[in-house]
Amino acid sequence: MTRVSLVIALALLEVWGLAGRPARRQGDQCAVALVVDGDTFRCRDGRRVRLIGIDAPERGQGEAGRLARLALLRYLPPGRMVRLERDVQATDRYGRTLAFAWTGGTLVNQAMVREGWAVLYTVPPDVKYAERLLQAQKEARAGRAGLWASGGFDCLPRDYRRDRCLTRS
Repeated sequence: MTRVSLVIALALLEVWGLAGRPARRQGDQCAVALVVDGDTFRCRDGRRVRLIGIDAPERGQGEAGRLARLALLRYLPPGRMVRLERDVQATDRYGRTLAFAWTGGTLVNQAMVREGWAVLYTVPPDVKYAERLLQAQKEARAGRAGLWASGGFDCLPRDYRRDRCLTRS
């Protein structure tokens, strides 16, 4: 193989994502149909989307759950086109599409944490923006943003789901 052929072959491998690292996943578009809670929504095409890297209070957590849902609804009102960016896993155990949601230049997952409506919740191998989300949580907590101001995270969503909280709303 000539030097030129080798360079061309390596360039093609890079373009196809075969040069020692995974191919970049292109985001796809989704028209929001409805917001289920602070970290889950449905697309008009029927897909259920779970936001990667965050955990918002559950609907059963009373006012905290209601406020988290309303916060996500401000970013993703019905009809809004959103770009979905995948990480490693395509779906979770419930069949929901796992994605980072972008509206314009805003990473919705990060905005929810930064404003104090959700907490960091990493599930490897989907950790692409974990550092950004961790920094957003530190800032939200220090600034008592959103639910950090009212004790809305006294019972974290993961603990609520496991019935580990002293009181359930």
